Amino acid sequence: MFGRKKRNKRKATGNHVTDRGAVVVDNTVTAATGNDSDVAGPSPNPATNLLIHDVLLRAGTRIMRNSLEKGLLSNRYGRESAKEMIDNRSAKAAMTTFLVSRLATRSLPGAAIVGTGLLAKTLFDRSQSRRKAKRKGDRQLRRQQRDKTSD
Repeated sequence: MFGRKKRNKRKATGNHVTDRGAVVVDNTVTAATGNDSDVAGPSPNPATNLLIHDVLLRAGTRIMRNSLEKGLLSNRYGRESAKEMIDNRSAKAAMTTFLVSRLATRSLPGAAIVGTGLLAKTLFDRSQSRRKAKRKGDRQLRRQQRDKTSD
């Protein structure tokens, strides 16, 4: 590929989605660079390159997540209110969502537990009257917007 000698493509050794994704990334980098022995990046030190990739991925993910959350809230509450709601989220709420998402992505049973919990919460919310559920959610988000102190 790309005028270089062909290399054997690697195959996934595990069944986890990240194992399969890693193989796709590895094969893409190898095809683009023709080099399958280095960790791509600006430094000759592979640990430094991995650190750079990690920081960039985490920063990009955070920006994308916050943008998505603000966009979803801004239709109902306005741009400034949505910004305050997201920016004033408590450390406890942020840690809880981090831990729950970590549980959901670590294993199939974890994903089943989190999915079941989210389904139960959705069904509970739907069992209440629509107006009552909306008011409760609005109150919770408005309180979060007002709280200028974070934990």
